[in-house]
Amino acid sequence: MSSFPTTARVVIIGGGAIGVSTLFHLAKAGWSDCVLLEKNELTAGSTWHAAGNCPNFSASWAVMNMQRYSLEMYRTLAEDVDYPINYHVTGALRLGHTKERTKEFERVASMARYQGLQMDMLEPEAAKQYYPFLETHDLDSVLWDPLDGDIDPSQLTQAMAKGARDLGANIQRFCPATGVTQKEDNTWIVHTDKGDIHAEYVVNCGGYYAARIGEWFKPYGGRDVPMVVMSHQYFLTERIEDVAKFSEANDGKHLPMVRDVDSSYYLRQDTHGLNLGPYERNCKAHWVTEDDPMPDDFSFQLYPDDLDRLEWYIEDAMARVPQLGTAGVGRNINGPIPYAPDGLPLMGPMPGVKNAFEAHSFTFGIVQAGGAGKCMAEWIIDGETEWDMWAVDSRRYTDHADFDFCHAKALETYGHEYAMHFPHHQWPAGRNKKLSPNHERMIADGAQMGAFNGWERACWFAAEGEDTSEEGTETWAREGSWTAAVKREVEAVRDGVGVIDMCGFSRFTLRGEGAAEWLRTQVAGALPKVGRMNLVYFTDSRGRVVTEMSCIRHGDDDFTLMTAAVAQWHDYELLWRNLPAGLELTDVSKDFTTLLVTGPKSRELFAGISDADLSAGWLSLQNATVAGQPALMARVSFVGELGWEVHVPTENVAAVYTAIRDAGAAPFGMYALDSMRIEKGYRTWKGDLSTDYTMFEAGLGRFVRLNKEQDFPGKAALAAESDAGSKKAFVTLIVDAPTSDAPYMSTITKDGEVVGETTSGNYGYRVNASIALGVVRPELAVPGTELEINIFGEICKAVVQEDAPLWDPENERLRA
Repeated sequence: MSSFPTTARVVIIGGGAIGVSTLFHLAKAGWSDCVLLEKNELTAGSTWHAAGNCPNFSASWAVMNMQRYSLEMYRTLAEDVDYPINYHVTGALRLGHTKERTKEFERVASMARYQGLQMDMLEPEAAKQYYPFLETHDLDSVLWDPLDGDIDPSQLTQAMAKGARDLGANIQRFCPATGVTQKEDNTWIVHTDKGDIHAEYVVNCGGYYAARIGEWFKPYGGRDVPMVVMSHQYFLTERIEDVAKFSEANDGKHLPMVRDVDSSYYLRQDTHGLNLGPYERNCKAHWVTEDDPMPDDFSFQLYPDDLDRLEWYIEDAMARVPQLGTAGVGRNINGPIPYAPDGLPLMGPMPGVKNAFEAHSFTFGIVQAGGAGKCMAEWIIDGETEWDMWAVDSRRYTDHADFDFCHAKALETYGHEYAMHFPHHQWPAGRNKKLSPNHERMIADGAQMGAFNGWERACWFAAEGEDTSEEGTETWAREGSWTAAVKREVEAVRDGVGVIDMCGFSRFTLRGEGAAEWLRTQVAGALPKVGRMNLVYFTDSRGRVVTEMSCIRHGDDDFTLMTAAVAQWHDYELLWRNLPAGLELTDVSKDFTTLLVTGPKSRELFAGISDADLSAGWLSLQNATVAGQPALMARVSFVGELGWEVHVPTENVAAVYTAIRDAGAAPFGMYALDSMRIEKGYRTWKGDLSTDYTMFEAGLGRFVRLNKEQDFPGKAALAAESDAGSKKAFVTLIVDAPTSDAPYMSTITKDGEVVGETTSGNYGYRVNASIALGVVRPELAVPGTELEINIFGEICKAVVQEDAPLWDPENERLRA
């Protein structure tokens, strides 16, 4: 037996599919000096009892990338590592009951085709050629994915483990990690029952024990891990003769997977029976109360059967496939499965902790394991991933994600596992975690709220008698309960003056001798002069857009950096992880807040309530009083009208907001803001701005200074791209879209050939047009070029516009 390792480059805690895949991919990348610790046998947590379903389908571009990679890897893995795996590529039928569901299918199928996957829309009756027992009379559509299927989770994990060992990686089974200690150089001592291991990096792949492992990292900057353990049941029937005969008649082939997503269950063949797995609304979390404590070890164990919870789903599935009712239940599986609040995994750098990573809370860990291991290896080795992975980045949840929030969201998400995520629908669970001092005033004005990093902001303001039901927002269409209000709010800003409470803006102060010089080495462009502000962009080693921040310069080495609410931890850590000694970085997001007051009459409004110099030009800053309160006035407007951002201490904002409203400013919400910003071509964070695009591809070349003396991440890559030319070009498109605007990652084609994708879309009420921003092949970024966009299955004409804002192209109103 080999001796116990005392040093390692990386120690991975947790031997499920995710941890083992991370080890495998590190070893494949040449990092073989890595150790995986598992307190029991590999797969002993959630992996061993997982159903092993393997879909490509996802409405998230990042998650689809991850799953696509996994399935490509799995199809050759057995041969690659010389380990047998039961992997059935059966194809899958996804059933749609409504027109809205059909549109979701069309959108995902288009995304899939862009990624090189074939998904086909079928007429319901045509599904019977794949699944002869299926009842289809009440369906609107069926989506067919020929590469869907199921895999044996234990065999998959053991195959990756063999591959990792063959490459020199070390797996320690029956070796529980018991804690961690971080040294002054940020390396780690990982404590185990067999001894200590000194490691450069540690990765929490603890599955449903990840929160408990996360406690070890709190002394070093960690937080409560935002996850809850849910109970998921599926059962296997006894032998069904019709199923057995189907396989016998088709050379042993299995029936395709069926997902009745509107009824919320999957149904697949297992040997000669069926496997039914519902996601029930009356779901249950475990280990969340004092009378149900989490055990120290739950390896290879299950919860007691609770089939009564599934009664409705069983009856519905028997009506869909009557053969299900012809056999008894052979075995029921009721096991723990970890859930983050949105049901997506928590991956990437561990928030607040240097040299620590995490990859856990996978609800579909088997299909995502391959892609997750790839991404984790890239994050650990390179500090960046091939694809933009914000959708699963752990830093998307900040201090609002307490236990009550996580519990409420996990129940909501599990019970709506197959739900459609409509663009104007706000999920009700886990709300009101962070409130503006103006919250009650906005509610009284009819505000319909949305959550942004836990902060409640107004999305739109309903007039008396307008539909404010949740059901009124459950549509992909442009026209909905909010539409009249958004148009009304845009017109109020266009013709007069409006105000929006932008509570929750992330803001950080950066001070200390040398702060300016250090910042120049971090951003692609230039810094503003003292007393001014501008936009700065942070790039990765390939010149791709990591983030955008507003840079306010108070003094030579005195800055405030502002970014999106949801970017709070992501962007703070971007600065903090690279911060040199002697500089002071402070998160003051809760201490200050912002009101945007904008419109052609905004100067007139401020003349009555402020002592500010209202003749100061665009991008200027000044300290002034507004309604008797001290404020920083910034001459900018994200909607492209004359206006000011009013930055005030949070404790004073109610008085300022009341004075602005009483002076005649109309309230407007985030939906109107988005409508107006796209008319100006302003970018959205992690939509138009992401690491899927370089600065040049994102149309931000004017913010790149290749001739500055300081180096910055990606400078060499951007210089090479500047010489060779970009592979993509950013465009603004006017779209002939009669019913819906283009969502993120809609496929752009030219004469039926894929040439690009949209990054955001909305309707512009000032220009009366549907607008999309996106990237296309450079030769097509010529004004007047006609393209097509697939919007929920409808092929819509789109025309490339001039490289200028659609509204006020000369910025005369903005600079007035």
